Amino acid sequence: MMIYNTMTGNKEAFEPIHRNRVNMFVCGPTVYDEAHIGHARTYIAFDVVARYLAYRGFGVFYLQNVTDVDDKIIKRGAELGITTAELARRFEGRYLEDMCTLGVESVSLYARATNHVPEIIDQIKRLIEKGYAYETETGVYFDVSKFPEFGALSHQTPDSLTKHRIEPDPTKRNPADFSLWKKREEKLAWDSPWGKGRPGWHIEDTAITETYFGPQYDIHGGARDLIFPHHEAEIAQAEASSGKKPMVKYWMHTGFLNINGEKMSKSLGNFTTIRDLLTRFSPQAFRLFVLSTHYRSPIDFTEGSLDQSTRSLERISNLVQSLNDHMKNAVMESYEADEEMVRALESARGKFLEAMDDDFNTSLALSVIFDLVRDLYRYIGDEKSSKNVLSQALNLFAELGGILGLEFKAQPAGKLGLTDDLVELIMEIRQKLRERKDWMLSDEIRDRLRDLKVIVEDKKVK
Repeated sequence: MMIYNTMTGNKEAFEPIHRNRVNMFVCGPTVYDEAHIGHARTYIAFDVVARYLAYRGFGVFYLQNVTDVDDKIIKRGAELGITTAELARRFEGRYLEDMCTLGVESVSLYARATNHVPEIIDQIKRLIEKGYAYETETGVYFDVSKFPEFGALSHQTPDSLTKHRIEPDPTKRNPADFSLWKKREEKLAWDSPWGKGRPGWHIEDTAITETYFGPQYDIHGGARDLIFPHHEAEIAQAEASSGKKPMVKYWMHTGFLNINGEKMSKSLGNFTTIRDLLTRFSPQAFRLFVLSTHYRSPIDFTEGSLDQSTRSLERISNLVQSLNDHMKNAVMESYEADEEMVRALESARGKFLEAMDDDFNTSLALSVIFDLVRDLYRYIGDEKSSKNVLSQALNLFAELGGILGLEFKAQPAGKLGLTDDLVELIMEIRQKLRERKDWMLSDEIRDRLRDLKVIVEDKKVK
């Protein structure tokens, strides 16, 4: 198995630190507002990473933090007239509901920042003792000049870093120094050796990962926009405090999600929350849309792309339903086409796993599934199929769908605004038209049914 490592810029053979155990951390949400579809893209991608590692036999501990104290949370709570804690719990709950709806179920633990303040304070103490951090009247800062590797992940030179005023504060020694502890006299504040205050954003992640993983672990994931300064700061904090390098063996980052070719932004009016999206499209269709693009590549969201994903999912799901229907009348005996179909099933499984072993290439893996769907439609179209082949095909769809978090199940027609009896009647009428070779009218019915999201696959008329 090969994984692309952002740090080195290369694909590397995956070899966990602890043999068959994998520790994976992905930056979680700052819970001050609804999660958007950019978040969903990242968390679906890493859900599949965790699923596939587990499928390959690794014991996976997937950790995600929840930033539940932050300037944005405090400001939003004040605007709504509720406490920071009330706001954070509200949107944390909604985030977890969104993840459940999207099928993101591989996270082992969600760790709140506010539950790890003692660990955060301990890590800051060590950084001060080792000379990597200093106190001012406004808080405690990490001195990036003491950590020469700062900028390695984002491939920036020390000179270029001075152009970034990460957190403007005249009390800092260097413009690029970042906050570890903010001195604040607020309702939500903790006692510390440096006075009452609260943690900086970066320090919560390294304190949390050190608590559960120790100073080194296998995979750190997140969106590309977190590489600098957030992930750079994490590396500096963790490696400076522990003295062990590297903090992370494999750095993985998802590409950006754009809306109709533009960056998603509230100011542009194209900001789309997960909940808004799911009023128009199914969670499974969105998941298929996300996985149709490699996780490192940018992805462009359009209504048309989601319509296409919906149709693609229906095509697979309808095939699975057809396979189940054929099982009722299939026999145990073998037919001439069975041997070829069994080879196709085995080949598809091998190609799928090969794609996933190549840096979790879900796009290529899905193309393998679509090729298999085409072959199976041809197989059952001959009206001679054996239970052995049908059973193998159904098991394979369940296996591969489980890896991707996709359920290939036909939607009941009633959910699409049509009753089962009505659909059955239309199909009977259409079949009679085909027997009479009234191809024009039968094709028109097929096309109109497709518009209603009922996919029809024709068999040969004898």
